[in-house]
Amino acid sequence: MIIAVSGKGGVGKTAFTTLLIKALSKKTNNILVVDADPDSNLPETLGVEVEKTVGDIREELKKIIERCGEIPGGMSKLDFLKSKIYEILVETDNYDLLVMGRPEGSGCYCSVNNWLRQIIDNLSGYYDYVVIDTEAGLEHLSRRTTQNVDVMIVVTDPTKRGLGTAKRIKKLANELDVKFKDIYVVANKVKEEDKEIIKKYADELGLNLIGILPYNKEIAEYDLKGIPLWNLPEDNEVYKEVEKIVNRIIK
Repeated sequence: MIIAVSGKGGVGKTAFTTLLIKALSKKTNNILVVDADPDSNLPETLGVEVEKTVGDIREELKKIIERCGEIPGGMSKLDFLKSKIYEILVETDNYDLLVMGRPEGSGCYCSVNNWLRQIIDNLSGYYDYVVIDTEAGLEHLSRRTTQNVDVMIVVTDPTKRGLGTAKRIKKLANELDVKFKDIYVVANKVKEEDKEIIKKYADELGLNLIGILPYNKEIAEYDLKGIPLWNLPEDNEVYKEVEKIVNRIIK
């Protein structure tokens, strides 16, 4: 199963993704995590150090071709990329992590990007679950970086405007003919007194609200102090809600 997590900036998308991976890891350690957000905050919240990204490989290949005209040793561009992907895959006891990194600089390198997506698609077939932390906003849909996804989870803040963004993501997916088996919405940082109105807004917009996460001082403290959210205790109220969301998705 491939799960993508989306949402506008500042809603806690990466924090939710971290707790989602933590909850999934209780079921299996055969998980591929792809940080597709150019800001690459996921390694920090997971507590993992990453030395090299897919973006670095892309630039390395570009420089080799510019300097030599071809790859030494007669290796094809695709084979070069395949070999390098396995070099930068960060393996942990609970999951494997692949960080996409920032886009390339000037010039178009679309063919390499397409090959990379193909390699990641092939790689994902070896895992029980693939979790993709997408870039904020709607760009990942127009670029088709989340084309082969079973479940899209849109994280929103507790506002009607935030839920409107979730509605636009759903609409754009339909317009671009991007197929998801299920699209769910998770409202984050919600006060107890606002839960019912969030449910009402989601219902009015035709959104499948799969979970409501409360504002949590412990998570805010972790963020402030730079403590990896992976270390959040399992009795934390937000983590327990994320576990419930996982159990609803994995039927």
